[in-house]
Amino acid sequence: IAKGLAQLGMSGDDVVIEVLSAGKEGLFGIGAEEARVRLTPFPMEGPGAEVLGGDVVKVGQEVLVTLLNGMGLKATILARPGTNADDEEGEPPIVLDITGSDLGILIGRKGEALAALQMLTRMITSQKMGQPANIIVDVEQYKQRREQSLRNLALRLAEQVQFKGRTVALEAMPPNERRIIHLALRDHAAVTTQSVGEGDQRKVTI
Repeated sequence: IAKGLAQLGMSGDDVVIEVLSAGKEGLFGIGAEEARVRLTPFPMEGPGAEVLGGDVVKVGQEVLVTLLNGMGLKATILARPGTNADDEEGEPPIVLDITGSDLGILIGRKGEALAALQMLTRMITSQKMGQPANIIVDVEQYKQRREQSLRNLALRLAEQVQFKGRTVALEAMPPNERRIIHLALRDHAAVTTQSVGEGDQRKVTI
């Protein structure tokens, strides 16, 4: 990291640090591997500059790298500014998107493993920073694809409800996915949405 900062003529506060490989010391030098990092300057102007300019990116990435290394996984972590739609708290979060191969284990059934990884990353980062860290953890843009799929589903079901005049209930979903459905149909002229049920069985009706 120090070598890269020297080449860029920048400080650690000016870049996103991605640890691609932590390296290995080897035994008597045999099997040793150099560490590999990628340093990306923060955007200093334009949309997202303020979002990506804080320590939360660096700390969140370090935490996530540590968790992934503990699972024996090697991956690249890309940081980008999120949108209000990415998080139910209503504030634009930082999105840490994990890219690599064989990362399906990080997603799990219906994204349950990914939700747990995000919770851990948020919790540890918040503890290290001494303040809440609004971080979204994604894998190969899984959440983006899931969001688009849910939006399409919502619009399709809204047409059915409008045509048949009968209420439709979706499967039980976590809060962030229910919010996607609500937002997708918020301005629909013919239907309304409501969350019903308790706990993990809470679902959206159209």
